[in-house]
Amino acid sequence: MAARRFGVELHLHGVSSPFDFPAAFEGITREHAHALFVFDDVLMATHKTHILNWAAKVRLPVISQYAELTEAGGLMAYGPNIPDIYRRAAIYVDKILKGAKPAELPVEQPTKIQLIVNLKAARALGLTIPQSLLLRADQVIQ
Repeated sequence: MAARRFGVELHLHGVSSPFDFPAAFEGITREHAHALFVFDDVLMATHKTHILNWAAKVRLPVISQYAELTEAGGLMAYGPNIPDIYRRAAIYVDKILKGAKPAELPVEQPTKIQLIVNLKAARALGLTIPQSLLLRADQVIQ
């Protein structure tokens, strides 16, 4: 596992309903986490403000794979460019509507990966983002 090679200890806190957030937040606090990675799904997207407000209160950087969490106040995002995925899906829909058989269409992986850094969130946490990372970022939120 890559985390072990870098000396990073991972703790998983599953949340399947809004009622699970308090226990997850308590566990994260008890473990003295240094950062929170939020996997994006409908529940997390619906409650992103709640997550970000709690993380800000305990001064915990929030990272995700999608831009929306970073645009809402998270520290950074690294993952697929969702608008590009939607455009690629539209191409598939067009092919199917023109008679292509879905089973014969190739499976695609995301090809546009983006890095977004929120400097406002970094300043609020007292973090300095290295210039080398900022130069690689597709978007820097001031």
